[in-house]
Amino acid sequence: MMSKQMTGTREEWLAARRALLEEEKKLTRRSDELARRRQQLPWVRIDKDYQFETDAGSASLADLFQGRSQLLVYHFMFGPDYEAGCPSCSAIADGFEGFAIHLANHDVTLSAVSRAPLGKLQAYKRRMGWTFPWASSFGSDFNADFNIWFTETQQRSGDVEYNYRHEEAGGQLDQEDGPEALFAAMCRTDVPTYLSERPGMSAFALQDGVVYHSYSTYARGLDGLWGMYQWLDRAPKGRNETGVWWRRHDEYGEA
Repeated sequence: MMSKQMTGTREEWLAARRALLEEEKKLTRRSDELARRRQQLPWVRIDKDYQFETDAGSASLADLFQGRSQLLVYHFMFGPDYEAGCPSCSAIADGFEGFAIHLANHDVTLSAVSRAPLGKLQAYKRRMGWTFPWASSFGSDFNADFNIWFTETQQRSGDVEYNYRHEEAGGQLDQEDGPEALFAAMCRTDVPTYLSERPGMSAFALQDGVVYHSYSTYARGLDGLWGMYQWLDRAPKGRNETGVWWRRHDEYGEA
């Protein structure tokens, strides 16, 4: 059912649209400035020897660049005890297929990284019809070091720093309903196990054989990468959400 919405003449619409355009231009200029500030962050040299498993075999972090000088990693929530990837991460990753090739031809490699063993990632990738690179960090410190994996003990004790702030001890670990419980069920695991993984993205540079970390963002910082929301924000009713409505793209017929 449509919500009650103000209507008007074309002239009234045009006047309101022109006023809104000025605000959109301010936001665009502000976004451009924030992008410049991201690029001005100091690079941090990475000396730890992280190891990954990929379709091409064992790989270092430098290998994930695939010969390019820039690497964007999406920290995809898919833990070793998940039976399927996170539905929200899956919705974001649906967009990777279209622009990964463009990034690759602009000196940027886009890769997902998850803690699940490579075999699980490959099977899920086939199910989803994806072709972008996806590396397993199983057995590596990579996810913990980039603050997107925490043990249940850490979560219950409050020893968690995610999105540059400390979380309250216990958090939502024992909830039996709500989005986290639904997502956990969709991954066929429990809430503490589901919440041990967190979403994020990190950017890296490779220069003179040395890998540097340049940027990471988490939580709502990923909104700009979630393509469907960019479209919904421009739809007549916006996001129009009263709960979790999205599914993996091959599950909508089951909803």
